[in-house]
Amino acid sequence: MMRKLFFITVLSLISSSAMGQAGVPLLNISENAAGGTEYSLTLQVLILMTVLTLLPSLLIMMTSFVRIIIVMSLLRQAIGTAQTPPNIVLIGISLFLTFFIMSPILQTVYNDAAVPYIDEEISAEQAIEVALSPIRTFMITQTREDDLMIFSDIGEYEYDGNEENIPLSVLIPSFMTSELKTAFTIGFLIYIPFVIIDLIVASVLMSMGMMMLSPMMISMPFKLMLFVLADGWILIMQSLTASFAL
Repeated sequence: MMRKLFFITVLSLISSSAMGQAGVPLLNISENAAGGTEYSLTLQVLILMTVLTLLPSLLIMMTSFVRIIIVMSLLRQAIGTAQTPPNIVLIGISLFLTFFIMSPILQTVYNDAAVPYIDEEISAEQAIEVALSPIRTFMITQTREDDLMIFSDIGEYEYDGNEENIPLSVLIPSFMTSELKTAFTIGFLIYIPFVIIDLIVASVLMSMGMMMLSPMMISMPFKLMLFVLADGWILIMQSLTASFAL
């Protein structure tokens, strides 16, 4: 065991010495000719890996994914199918619908931020600022002003009505809260016709004296028939897309 540790330590010292002699810039930040900040390749890779790690959280917090996945989950509960469609199917539908809704914004981010940065026309700070602009506009459009006021008070930020100056620390939780409210409102409207079917079936069974028979089991086919005849999947997806009003 001691020999293995000694061997690994020696190899680490040799490799670090070789990298130092070769002049490999590990973490180097310098100023370029245009006056911006230039990062070494190693630091750029480190930043990229950090962004990729945070990407799932960003997808949830700053896009339409939250509203869609909650509505899909409430729809499944309203119909009464416990695991149909399965979670992986609902997540897949929500992801593709999110990309469909966010595609104009993502295209703007790519054209205005990613392409100039790849061509070395703008710095990393400028690229991040340009990329956040359309995303901020999207979140502000979907955020209720009451939620902005509440989180501005919590964060001790003086909200003067100018939405462009709102920090992300206030905008993101306000956007998340508004998305939750909207998703539950849509879910309530989805629940109503299915609850009516449950009440009708339960009343019929009680009038027939079949109290031991589960109303949920009898109402399930009627719920599925109603959903299929009404072309429910198309209606849900159209309503979700229209609810963002981009």
